[in-house]
Amino acid sequence: MPGHEIVGTVVEAGPETDRFAIGDRVGVPWLGWTCGACDYCRSGQENLCESARFTGYQLDGGYAELTVADQRYCFTIPARFSDVEAAPLLCAGLIGYRTLRLAGDGERIGIYGFGAAAHIIAQVARYQGRQVFAFTRPGDTAAQDFARRLGAVWAGGSDESPPELLDAALIFAPVGALVPAALAATKKGGTVVCGGIHMSDIPSFPYDLLWEERVIRSVANLTRQDAEEFLAVAPKAGVMTTTVTYPLAEANQALADLRRGALQGAAVLLPK
Repeated sequence: MPGHEIVGTVVEAGPETDRFAIGDRVGVPWLGWTCGACDYCRSGQENLCESARFTGYQLDGGYAELTVADQRYCFTIPARFSDVEAAPLLCAGLIGYRTLRLAGDGERIGIYGFGAAAHIIAQVARYQGRQVFAFTRPGDTAAQDFARRLGAVWAGGSDESPPELLDAALIFAPVGALVPAALAATKKGGTVVCGGIHMSDIPSFPYDLLWEERVIRSVANLTRQDAEEFLAVAPKAGVMTTTVTYPLAEANQALADLRRGALQGAAVLLPK
């Protein structure tokens, strides 16, 4: 999705704008509009709205110097974060936060795929007093060292078993084979949350891995409540985003580096 984590300054306001003034710094996330009338919207699940519209998909994205956004789906950026530091919070951070929230209150949290979302939410989990166990591509010692620097109590390959069973596992890598691996690493009654929009096919696995009331669930988009909660806790948790910046003209290179796994943290495009 081109430009779905936008940080910018209001330069013009529509006649009905009352939340922001010209000069205010705002963040524009993936969820850009919902109908407010369908069953999902009325039940607090606006992330599943039947008519939802998304930034960089049906709505103006951030691969530009100017964009138009609905004030109801924009958020004030905490002053602690620079524009570059804040950009990854608006999708990687928000989806990571929703994924962690849906995992429940367990203490031992496994994170599969230690990229943009994981490196942010690991810091929130540590702030909440949880233990983080990081799983990376087998042999990726750089990513494992990165996870340890952010407070992980253990880091290893996704083909390894953690030293103790997990209360929950968060999967950010789009690899379906990680689902049975995460189930095997999770204790009775544990939850495995798939935090990505896309994932390769999940292979068949023995029922024993799911038995004993383990749960698999997915995350779809985010809600405005997620954004308000996360942007309030991120400064308190001392979240530090690791970023690599590119000029807007090199957007394709940023995407290529992302696909190759050549980045630690998140890629951020600078319009000028």
